[in-house]
Formats: sequence, structure tokens, C-alpha cells
Amino acid sequence: MKFSSTSKAAAVTMSLALLLSATACNRDTGGTGDAAAEDRSVTLAVSTLNNPFFVELRDGAQEAADTAGVELNIVDAQNDSATQTNQLATAATSGTDGVIINPVDSDAAAASVAPLVADGTPVVAVDRAVNGAEVQSLVSSDNVAGGRQAADELAAAMGEQGTVIVLQGVAGTSASRDRGAGFTEGLAAYPDIEIVAQQTANFDRAEALNVATNLLQAHPDATGVFAENDEMALGAIQALGARAGDDVKVVGFDGTADGLAAVAAGTLPAPGAQQPAALGKRSGEVLVQLLDEETVESSIPVPVTTVTTENVADFAG
Repeated sequence: MKFSSTSKAAAVTMSLALLLSATACNRDTGGTGDAAAEDRSVTLAVSTLNNPFFVELRDGAQEAADTAGVELNIVDAQNDSATQTNQLATAATSGTDGVIINPVDSDAAAASVAPLVADGTPVVAVDRAVNGAEVQSLVSSDNVAGGRQAADELAAAMGEQGTVIVLQGVAGTSASRDRGAGFTEGLAAYPDIEIVAQQTANFDRAEALNVATNLLQAHPDATGVFAENDEMALGAIQALGARAGDDVKVVGFDGTADGLAAVAAGTLPAPGAQQPAALGKRSGEVLVQLLDEETVESSIPVPVTTVTTENVADFAG
């Protein structure tokens, strides 16, 4: 069947109209890429939400996700490496677009993260490193420098002499290792101060109460305590009772709300204040940048500041 020139022109006009309509529709919906952006879902794998520090970190990450219009799925490993491994495997099979991981164990996390990295899923570590896996970025405080600051502050509070008990965090975490290394390095500048005992209390207040009680009984003349986070410092303060801040100086590390209250009360002289909400928010922002195929730094530091009775109101505010 033959078409007249008029029919051909009409057909061409209709085809152009359909093409323009499809193009306009694609623009209105933002195309496949923007539609996918609206549906992006990422995972925050946190070591434990029983610690106020990580609650603040979670809230910061949630703020970043909300700002970017990204769904944030939060999984809590309750400080169990096997649980975190299973959670990350589930996230991978469910098709998560990206992962923020706060490892329970910096070494053990590598095996869980490696399949995600190999699959091209963006992974950002926050607060603690993942050893043995090439994540795209690590957002963390300078824990070594913070440990050195803690040594200086504790030494000053002790008059640069005496004996110290150290409460260590979760074994295997980069945060515990680096804070401890920084503290030991810093304390080397004070020859009249000696570490007489150190034991893990797993970053936990209740456990620190028991550990500190036992260590103080074994070393009744101790005049200083360094705790690698505020929760353990608060446990030590509870164990010391009226001696805290007077006979025995306690220095922590984090800058949580309860830790700041202890600074204001005079029982915690000068903890190193991390910014957990800032850590979480920055890690969320970095992950969104990776999802948008932007280049990010492999290591992004968030400053640690020493809190004193003079500036605690600034942090509490």
C-alpha cells in the first residue's frame, strides 16, 4: 500500500511528537539515574548502640542521609564480630548501595568488607579502621594524638608524678590500639609517672566499674586513671567514689554528654573530646559523594579537642 505525501508528513510529525514527549518525560523524572538516586539505600553497620558515643555517631549519619534523601538502614552488632559479619553479608545480598562500617574488630572486619569492595560497593569506615581491606575512606579522630593529649592532661593533673592504671577498650580495635599507643608515647615524657596496671574493660561502663575496683584494690596507691573512652572513665569514677578528682585523677576520651557532665562536676579533669555526631555526619556525606562518583580523600580526620572546666560549656551547648 502506498502513502500520500500528506500521510507521510503526518507520520513524521507524530513520530517527532512521541520522541519529544518521551524526552520530556525522561527529563521530568530525572532520567534513570535520578530516579535511582531517589531510591538509594545504604547501610550503617555500628559496633554497638549501647554506648552513647555511637548513638551520637548514628544520629550524625542519619542527618547526612536525610539531607541527601538517602535511606539509612542501621544494624547494631552488639560488639560481636560474627554478628557484624552476618549483617554485612545480608546487606550485600539485599543490594545495598553503600556501607558505613564502624568495626567491632578492625582485623576481623576485613573478611566481611572484602566482598563488598570487590563488588564495587562503596565502603566508608568511621571511627575505627578496617585492617586488610581497601575501603574508599576512613573518617576518624586522630586517636594517637588524642592519646598523647590525654597523657599530658593526666600528668598535669597529677603534678607530673605518681602511678597510673589504664583501662583499655575492645581488643583489636584501632581506636583502642591507637589511643593506648599515643598515651604511652606521651607519658614517656614524664619519668616520675609509672603505669602499674592495664586491663581491658571493653569500652563499657559497668565492666569498667568492676575492673577498676579490682585494680584499685591491687594498687591502692594509684593516683591516676586513664580510660580509653568516657564510659570506662565514668565506671572508674564510680569505683573511686569521693576519691575521684581528688586523690585520684581520671582522664577519659570521647566527650559524650555524661563525660562532659563529669568535667563540669570536677571528677573528670580533661577528656579528649571527639565529635561523634560530626564523625557520623561526615561519614554519611562521604558515602553520598562516592555514590555520586565523586573523588574523596582516603583518610579524613575530625579534630580531637581537650575539654576543661573552662570550655566545657561550649561543648555541652
